[in-house]
Parts: sequence; C-alpha cells; structure tokens
Amino acid sequence: MKQSYDIGIIGAGPGGYVAAIRAAQLGMKVVLIEKERVGGTCMNRGCIPTKHLLHETRRFADVHRNPFLSGPVADVGCDWPAVQAEKRRRVDRLVSGIEFLLEKNGVTVLQGMGFFRKEHEIEVEQAEGTLVLEAGHILLANGSRPAALPFLQPDGTRVLTSREALELEDIPRRLLIVGAGAIGLEMGTIFQRLGSEVTVLEILPQILPGADLSLARRLQRILKNQGLDIQLRMRIEGVEKQENGLTLIGTRLKDGTAFALAADRVLLAIGRKTESAGCENGALHWDKTGCLMVNDSWETDAPGVFAIGDLIGGKLLAHKASHEAILAVENLAGAKHTRSKMVVPMAVFTDPEFASVGLTEAEARDRLGDGVKIGTFSLQANGRALTLGEQEGMVKVVADRKDRIQGAHILAPHASELITEMTLAISRGLTLSEIADTIHIHPTLSEAVMEAALHGNGRAIHALNL
Repeated sequence: MKQSYDIGIIGAGPGGYVAAIRAAQLGMKVVLIEKERVGGTCMNRGCIPTKHLLHETRRFADVHRNPFLSGPVADVGCDWPAVQAEKRRRVDRLVSGIEFLLEKNGVTVLQGMGFFRKEHEIEVEQAEGTLVLEAGHILLANGSRPAALPFLQPDGTRVLTSREALELEDIPRRLLIVGAGAIGLEMGTIFQRLGSEVTVLEILPQILPGADLSLARRLQRILKNQGLDIQLRMRIEGVEKQENGLTLIGTRLKDGTAFALAADRVLLAIGRKTESAGCENGALHWDKTGCLMVNDSWETDAPGVFAIGDLIGGKLLAHKASHEAILAVENLAGAKHTRSKMVVPMAVFTDPEFASVGLTEAEARDRLGDGVKIGTFSLQANGRALTLGEQEGMVKVVADRKDRIQGAHILAPHASELITEMTLAISRGLTLSEIADTIHIHPTLSEAVMEAALHGNGRAIHALNL
C-alpha cells in the first residue's frame, strides 16, 4: 500500500521547507523530499556561507584600512582555515534548527531524488530502492544550479562555480570572475579582501545588469577604488588551459580588439539555470527561457501540481521562493493570493550594499511617461554615514505623477535592511509624502530614505531642491 500525504514537496531549499512548515501548520500531512540536506543551495552552499565569508573578510579589511589604529597592523592576518571551519559550524547550526522545526511540525522528510510521475504520484529514488508516494497536491521547489558556457565547464579545481569557491582551502593569487552580477561581485569582494588579484569580466555595458544605471555606475567606481578590476563589454570566446592556470581569450566589444587574461582559477558567475530534474513529466510546460509555466496562483498545467521559486523564473532569490511557498500553500487551503501582486526586493552584499525594489528610473520613464518624480539623497549629507566613515552612497526613489512610489534604489551600508521600508511602501501603494512625513530616528541611515522622499517633492531639508 502506497504511503499517502495531503501534499508532497520536491526540494527542501528555502521554498520547499517553508512550504512544508506552513502546510503542516494548516493541518496537512506533509512529505518533503530532498536529495541532500534540507536548506538547499541557499543555506548549505550559497547565501549563508557567502554572507559569513563577507562578514569575516570585512572585519579583516577594516583593520587594514582603519587610519586610527596604531601598532603593527600590517602583521595582522586572516586565519582562513578557522574562518572556513566556523562557516561550517554556523551553517550546521542553522540547518539543524530547520530540521528540528520540521520534525516538531510533523513533517516527514525523505532523503532521495523526487520525481513527479503522474497526477497525485511521486517517485523517490533512495539508496535502498524506489519508493512510490501518493499526494493530494504536489509542490515543485527544485531550485536552480549555476550556469556554464559551452566551452568553459566547471571542473571543481581551476574552473569553479560559487559552490567550489566557497570551499577553497587556499587563496588564489589571480582570480578571473566571469559575470558582474550579485554572485560575481560578492565573491570578488571576498577574495580581493584576502589579497587575490581579482578581475571581473562582464559582457554587458554595466555591472548588475537590470539595476538602476546611475547607482550601478557609482558602485562600480567604489569597487574599483577598493581594488576590484571590473571590465565591461568583454566577450569570452575560448579558454587555454596551462599546467598551473588558464587563460581566457575573447573580444573587447567596445573597440573590437582581442584580449587574453591569465589566472590561477576562473569563477563562473554568469547566472543560474532552473533545476528541471524530477519535473520532466509531459503534462508540464516550459517557456523559452527554460522556466516552468504556472498560472497566477502558482499552479502548473497539471491539475493539483504547483511550482515556486527559481523553477518558475523571475528573480532567482531565496526570499522570493519562501514567500511564494507560503502563498501557494495557503491557496490550497482556500486563500486567493496571486503572483501579480508580489513586490520582490533584491540586495547585493558588497561594500557598500546595493538594494533595489520596483522600477528603475529608466523603466519608470519608459512605462509611465511624463510626470515621473525622482528623489535622491547622498550619504555625504547623512550624519550616521559620516560617523561610520561610509558616506560613499546614495538613495534614489521613483514615483509616478500621483506621488505613489514605484521604485527605490539604495547604495549604502545595510541597504538590504533599509529596502524593506520601500518594499512595504510599494506593496501598499504609499506615496513619497507618506514616507517623508514619517518620523525617522536620528542619526540613522534610514533618514536618507526620508530625505530622498522629501527631495522627490521638492521639500528636501539637507539637500538643494533643484
């Protein structure tokens, strides 16, 4: 007799395990299937390990650039093996906590490869054999994996993905990073702080493609001053491997000249591809970008089968997946949540951080036409930023002619924390005036958000209203 569940969830990343816990809270009998440990790439090999390394290398860098320290600062080193060991302990602690919550919520966790075979049926391939389960509903939360180039495939030693880079036991002397998105810039920041000669290559004409152009350019300038060599419009066409390294060859699109850049290792950071394993059922349909197609309630073309997170495209972000997980599961219990109403922020944990939500200035002018309001405020005039010695940043807010906020872009320390206010503002249809008239604590970085909102309406106090 087949084991029967109300919902079977394939994939235990942030979307999968959150869906499992929420479904259990709603009284459902839940089975969660994951080929590795719960937490997925985000917690085990991505977001959490990366932020730990960013934090520890930032502390190390601060010692060397602090002009007010005395003594043999140059002798202070980074105990990299200890940093890596502590990273593993912190990841284990976090994942163990999730495993505890799943157990206490009554979720059955099976280790194996899950496959959606037909309506209400899942196959689980385990070491001891194949198990067939019945489920009233199925949720696909398979996530994604690093993308590669046809001629440049990861080998785990010289050509790396972020997964291998996070586990490096030695610091490369020269590191080439392909891609100037969030992963490339964060990993470049980590290894540049540790002394690597880091070069970031991007085929497009700006870092963080799709981000607000003015703030992306400002961040690029800051990162360059920190020591990152960022080269734009660089098309890679081949690779030559040597005994102790490799050379990337290609064309500079700006002038058509050839380039050849050598390094000890290459890190591929050109994005991620949806993980379709387990989702090859003919009842499911995929779009041209390789993402699984779902309706506005996250249901696929197969009745009772839902999908969330990276698998369905959009911004490939852990917090998007976990939020979709809650909404999709609540829909099974009778709610009427829709994808179209989601407002998804993003953040890049460089120094300073960059965070964004909603429309960029260019998108707003293109979609909304005349009457777009732009408010900006430089951290040069923010008291808290000055006391931190981190005034190289800016806040930009975008609103329509009716004063409703349509976008916000923040380049500042802790921008990932500051953006939440503006995410709430957009999701609730708030105006620049409502943000500007809200009391913000002094002295804080959040005052820069208030001042940008004031500036958008020509009311700025600590900046000129031009």
